[in-house]
Amino acid sequence: MIDISTTIAGIKLDSCIFNASGPNDETLPQLEIIGKSKSPAITMKSCTIAFREGNPGPRYADLPANSSINSMGLPNLGYKEYIKFTKILKKKYEKPVVASICGMTLEDNVEMFKAFNNSDVDIIEFNPGSPNTIGKPIVGYNPIEMDRLLAAVSKICKKPWGVKLPPYFDFVHYEQIAKVLKQYPVKFVTSINSVGNGLVIDPEKEAPAIKPKGGFGGIGGRLIKNIALANVRKFYLLFEDKIQVIGVGGAATGIDVFEFILAGASAVQIATTFMQEGTPAFPRLQKELKDYMKKKGYKTIEDFRGKLRVE
Repeated sequence: MIDISTTIAGIKLDSCIFNASGPNDETLPQLEIIGKSKSPAITMKSCTIAFREGNPGPRYADLPANSSINSMGLPNLGYKEYIKFTKILKKKYEKPVVASICGMTLEDNVEMFKAFNNSDVDIIEFNPGSPNTIGKPIVGYNPIEMDRLLAAVSKICKKPWGVKLPPYFDFVHYEQIAKVLKQYPVKFVTSINSVGNGLVIDPEKEAPAIKPKGGFGGIGGRLIKNIALANVRKFYLLFEDKIQVIGVGGAATGIDVFEFILAGASAVQIATTFMQEGTPAFPRLQKELKDYMKKKGYKTIEDFRGKLRVE
């Protein structure tokens, strides 16, 4: 029997493939669809202190080859709604619920972390700086600011928590961020967020595919898979399994999921694939992963996780 279960931050997941924060997880009806699905967890939208409408539309576009561009701007209902949703979701679906926190200031983040301490949420994913929020920098590229935020959060968070990271492209930057993260009780990193400030042009209309920021937006899906794999691998090596890695970015097939785990991921989230395919993506990917593992002779993901052959 092939077992694709995993454990993230001490929380057991029946499968290693679940939804990323972002697509179709803003409202309770959307979250209930995930709850009814084969996703082993329910990841909620990145939340802020108050309701946010997000950026003007069109703010999302599908691209060829299972890819996408978006500049959503963190539309969400405000953190108090997601605390309410968690109680409902836990009661109805009996699967782990993952909150995603993305405050605009240190004080906002502290307030939300304190509030989620008293909620039914199982895991918190800290998203310090979305690449698609107008006027807000990506905190993950600033080790000093990241250190300041994690110092504050680690003092108050009582739930298992991790950090969603932007993509990095230089070994020095990986090392700088890893050094900061190792100082705090971070259980996992989610790697990567979308690749910020790409531009997609519609040649017929002679205009960008999306409206916000003059058409600049986060690239997701298969176009960023190899960048995501590199980030997962590098952090897996730097953390030496003391901090887990959740891979995200371009997983569209079971073999893609296999590659992320081979690089060192303990689980894989799907964003563009979920946006484009909906909940049928979960059983499809799970079956494809199991079939490939069977072909390879592996019975659990730990049989091959991180065992990329580099010599």
